[in-house]
Amino acid sequence: MTVPSAKGAAVGRRIGIGLMYGFWKPRVLGAWRMPASGPVILAVNHAHNIDGPMLMGTAPRPVHFLIKKEAFVGPLGSFLEGIGQVEVDRESTDRKAIGSALGVLEQGGVLGIFPEGTRGDGDFASLRAGLAYFALRSGAPIVPVAVLGSTERRGRLVKALPPLRARVDVVFGDAFDAGDGSGRRTRKALDEATLRIQGKLTDHLENARRLTGR
Repeated sequence: MTVPSAKGAAVGRRIGIGLMYGFWKPRVLGAWRMPASGPVILAVNHAHNIDGPMLMGTAPRPVHFLIKKEAFVGPLGSFLEGIGQVEVDRESTDRKAIGSALGVLEQGGVLGIFPEGTRGDGDFASLRAGLAYFALRSGAPIVPVAVLGSTERRGRLVKALPPLRARVDVVFGDAFDAGDGSGRRTRKALDEATLRIQGKLTDHLENARRLTGR
């Protein structure tokens, strides 16, 4: 099992801070809710390509994200690997990615997951079972995160990005356990955990929208 570099993720965080605060105006709310140490899973809604880098630059700790293998092409692939990110094949049971992700948690790191599996409306409407699996298998708490404002307007210079100096809100929620306390890891337990997680994430997103007015 190859565990992604913790030092690389720390470098990635510094790069994320420079880029995100350099180009936009992140407003971070509730970051104190993220445990200061030990394994943590960040469950992030995903509406825009900058959501991952935004989290890397605003989270209190370095984050190892599960990122689709299609992004690991050429120099970008080497860069993502160098900053401790995890390549995952979304079309199969990627045992290497699973092992790497569990390794991050076993070493007390932070694993970032877009539980919807791909970029969409960013509303947590459809969750894949991967998040529940990692939470039940590792016992790590889940911290819901809502990134709001990244898709509201298009930039003038680069249409695919938010306007320069635009405000993007990053709202952290309360940590919670996905399991029911029984320690079960059966298919039924996984399905129940997925429903439990979806309810928590949806509630957090609604609260974040009320809090930010977005």
